[in-house]
Amino acid sequence: MQRTVLICRHAETLDPYPLQPDFDRELTPAGQKQAREAGTWLREKVNKVDAILASPAKRASATARIIASRLYLDETSITFEPELYNAREHQLLNCLSKLPDEVQTVVLVAHNPGITRLARELTGKLIGYLEPANILNINLTLQRWEEIHYTDGVLTDRNIEQAQ
Repeated sequence: MQRTVLICRHAETLDPYPLQPDFDRELTPAGQKQAREAGTWLREKVNKVDAILASPAKRASATARIIASRLYLDETSITFEPELYNAREHQLLNCLSKLPDEVQTVVLVAHNPGITRLARELTGKLIGYLEPANILNINLTLQRWEEIHYTDGVLTDRNIEQAQ
């Protein structure tokens, strides 16, 4: 069965002010625009998104909410997974492996460096670090999401131009 993971780095954030927790950093106005554009790109390129997995950090959750609104999805389609906050690629894979089998297409909104390393691991390609609100469309052949640990995907599209 064909499954799709749309890997998205959160949009641009404000620099932290003194003593501000990293978790609480918010999107800049430019970041909000980037998230809207990313959501519009997804709406135009992807037939249907079944689920959105997002880090609960303010910048990632705001990006996920904006993208969901562009896809005409309500917030109940977003799962805010604490394990995704600054997660390494194996943690991201574990979250994906727990998806219900009826989900065919998922948007994963998280943080570098894990999000880029996940894309590299899934595709076997040397992919440069994702910039804010960059999205990679990766197709996988899986019967069940738990098989994601043992398969390679194919990078089929991206909302940015980058050398593959």
